[in-house]
Amino acid sequence: MLKKVRVRGPVGRPRTRPGAVAGDKAYSSRGNRAYLRRRRIKAVLPEKRDQAANRKNKGSGGGRPVTHDADLYKERNTVERLINKLKAWRGIATRYDKTPESYLAGLHLRASMIWIKELTRTTH
Repeated sequence: MLKKVRVRGPVGRPRTRPGAVAGDKAYSSRGNRAYLRRRRIKAVLPEKRDQAANRKNKGSGGGRPVTHDADLYKERNTVERLINKLKAWRGIATRYDKTPESYLAGLHLRASMIWIKELTRTTH
């Protein structure tokens, strides 16, 4: 998925390397962390309990504890809630649209509906 990332700036071509990647504990494997480290991307991934226990059992050979930016991880929750709102629309959740173009159009439509609902809620 990271190969598809394009971070647009005000000028120039889009960057293909984000500053940080946030994910849940399912993505905290050594391989994922090594991939992010090679690309100089900050990993905002909490460590699983069993991974931490295995590291501690190895003693000094187990490596250093994983650093974790709690503030950045909290921002991940905002994105998760948006994804859940998008998936509340059955067409998005079940991927009825077969072509990428029609699926993207559905995402734009659903996002517009969410935005309008939030806009009318805050103005009244």
